[in-house]
Amino acid sequence: MRTETLSLHEIRTVGFEALLRELGPAGAIRFIQQYETGHGDYTRDRRKILPKKSVREIGKEIMKRRQPKEK
Repeated sequence: MRTETLSLHEIRTVGFEALLRELGPAGAIRFIQQYETGHGDYTRDRRKILPKKSVREIGKEIMKRRQPKEK
């Protein structure tokens, strides 16, 4: 494949497809995480967004949102 003619978006797409093919979804994500460390404080932000909610409460909210709305 001649990558010189591909746009940056196309190179990124082809590259990620190769990672998925060779490493599988979990391996591809682990590979990307080595270079994409993110930013901010996840724990602090999570506590702001989900203050004092249990996993069970969050699950119930998700299931409620997934229910079709009645007309």
